[in-house]
Amino acid sequence: MDKRSLAQLAGRFRDAETRAEILRQELAAAIRQADVDGVAQKDICEATGYTRQQVRRIVKAADSDAGQSAASPQHDGGY
Repeated sequence: MDKRSLAQLAGRFRDAETRAEILRQELAAAIRQADVDGVAQKDICEATGYTRQQVRRIVKAADSDAGQSAASPQHDGGY
């Protein structure tokens, strides 16, 4: 493997990491919306492959972010 090929592969990997992070955030938002819409946690788990605990953490993170945002205007909105 030459330096140019290695650099190309590393660049593709970084691009994939960026896309994965964007999709992770989109999926978390979709899980939160499904929760708001009344979709059963069991169904969210089946659709996503996440455990019930993972789903609870994602949903709870939105709840705690909302409370912190009201108290702290400099909150960055991440979870």
